Amino acid sequence: MKVVCVDPRTGPLWRSLVEKTESSVFHSPSWIRVLTDTYGWEASAYVILDDAGEPRAGLPFCRITDMFGERIVALPFSDYCDPLIPDAESWRVLIDKLLPEHRPINLRCLHNDVPLTDERFSLAKQAKWHRLDLRPELDALWRVMHDSTHRAIRKSEREGLTVRVAESEQELRTFFEMHLKVRKYKYGLLAQPYSFFQNIWRHFVDAQHGFLLLAIHGDKIVAGDFFLEWKDTLYYKFNASLPDDLSHRPNDLLIWEGIKQGKNRGLAFLDFGLSDIDQEGLVRYKRKFGTEEKTISFLRHEPNGGPTPAEREMRGLLGRMTSRFTDHMVPDPVTERAGEDLYRLFT
Repeated sequence: MKVVCVDPRTGPLWRSLVEKTESSVFHSPSWIRVLTDTYGWEASAYVILDDAGEPRAGLPFCRITDMFGERIVALPFSDYCDPLIPDAESWRVLIDKLLPEHRPINLRCLHNDVPLTDERFSLAKQAKWHRLDLRPELDALWRVMHDSTHRAIRKSEREGLTVRVAESEQELRTFFEMHLKVRKYKYGLLAQPYSFFQNIWRHFVDAQHGFLLLAIHGDKIVAGDFFLEWKDTLYYKFNASLPDDLSHRPNDLLIWEGIKQGKNRGLAFLDFGLSDIDQEGLVRYKRKFGTEEKTISFLRHEPNGGPTPAEREMRGLLGRMTSRFTDHMVPDPVTERAGEDLYRLFT
């Protein structure tokens, strides 16, 4: 089999492959541009061609070099990114192009189990994934939702919440500031740089392949959900809300409006994305919309036997720095700057 290396942001072979296979938004040229525009990484993809020169399989990845060393990630900051392969032989051909580099390789698989059988990779962790089938009628989608969701949506409507699509980057900035606060004060985590959200806006919203829904109470934005669109699926990617306004139950209303938007756009599925297994509340929240549930597997190839003592020490330092910068006494602008400097290391 002939294998070529292409730029998945611009290469016509990659575009052809992702359009004719069961690809996700994380395989899309637009998503890969978001990653490279934000973090400056170079993206590549190995593609297998058939006898007619048409692409039949492929694997996108970034080579990353930083204070933790060199590694290959397919792909950074993506909920999952299965190799686009029809069989085990295609997987062997593609991964054998990367293994001789003797770098750690990180991969997240959801829909393709072939890499899980490769003994050269170990299972590092697992996460939950949820998806809603949007093809039934709206009344049927309402009926499969949990009664608590019905009550929450009715409560938010009674209390005067409205939902609309964001129209400007000023509103994107308002959403980002809510997102930063949720990450910092609820989870003790840094947020991706604001430029990451600006690049999503440029590559998805401006291209009419995504939208930011805002929940409004009075004249105040109290919550938002960021959705991306790829092929027949709407992706629920980011959520943020003001803690003092959660009693109005804006988040359930936003999902219901997102479902309506997906139906209006003729889409077949709503992908709720990744949830860590220990995020029991988030998993329960996604289940109550009548979703299906599967497992995302994080795979890792360690050619040198695992992290070095120096790398383990640096990872510990990164964790401590995150704790320092997300301390409630630290001003939010400082926390934001820390995310700009450090978030790229969480790969």
